[in-house]
Amino acid sequence: MITVSVPDSAVADAIGDLGDDARLVVWDPQQGDAPEDERERINIVCIPHLSGGRAVYERIGACPNLAVIQIPSAGYEHAAPFVPEGIALANARGVHDTRTAEFAITLALASQRGLPHVFDAQRRGKWEPYVLSPSLADRKTLVVGYGSIGAAIGSRLRAMEAEVEGVATTARTADDGTVVHAIADIHSVLPGAEVVFVVTPHNAATDKLVDAKFLAAMPDDALLINVGRGACVDTDALVAELESGRLRAGLDVTDPEPLPEGHPLWTAPGVIIAPHIAGFNQLTDRRYANLVRAQVKALVAGEESVNVVMVGGQP
Repeated sequence: MITVSVPDSAVADAIGDLGDDARLVVWDPQQGDAPEDERERINIVCIPHLSGGRAVYERIGACPNLAVIQIPSAGYEHAAPFVPEGIALANARGVHDTRTAEFAITLALASQRGLPHVFDAQRRGKWEPYVLSPSLADRKTLVVGYGSIGAAIGSRLRAMEAEVEGVATTARTADDGTVVHAIADIHSVLPGAEVVFVVTPHNAATDKLVDAKFLAAMPDDALLINVGRGACVDTDALVAELESGRLRAGLDVTDPEPLPEGHPLWTAPGVIIAPHIAGFNQLTDRRYANLVRAQVKALVAGEESVNVVMVGGQP
């Protein structure tokens, strides 16, 4: 019998009956140790958003028959240092693709069509037509980080009649037919990109990937959209470009984050800033519930766990 812990009863209700070979228990490791009568039974721990840190993972690691920690996000760098030895860490790859893609497109449309100007005029009660608002149609767009979320952005851009190319570690043709360039060639591709979407995770290879050289290679009045990680962008370099008026940006993530009061990025011209909400979804959503069910099915069948990104203690 597989035992799965979830953080609250609403998530348990959303997941529902797991069949004869699995059961659900409610336990939020943020709140305290596992129930004494369940500690030795728990095999999969599903943790809520914005949870983590050494104390939480020590409580999780106290479950002797634990096999998988299921986090609710696609990014996992915040969890990696704390995963107990021998335990698989699974991310929520695929769960957030649609929501993140929707928000990336929302930021792009809002900037292209001048919605900040429109909202400001409405707040002031002024009728101020904003006519210089190019659509996404016919724009040359570049998606940096052409994985599952990148492909979801690409499909929506094509529906809006934009031209789409991608960037990934190596050059290839994606399953959807998109031409994907190697990251090593990024600076030769950027001059033709009017809208650049950044969807990369943050690691040693992507730290400040969008630096002064990257930004300088973008054409005048180009738009940068970041729904990946804030530290993938050199904030000082971006602020300099924004203040010059040469580039615009739509950011769901920043560095630092949260962005402190008084930071120059808040008041830089041509920028829209959202508080890291692009992919945030409830654990009661169908896509997350389906992922947990798939995780249980794999464990019951003795198969490899779904979406494993690392195993604690392994390089």
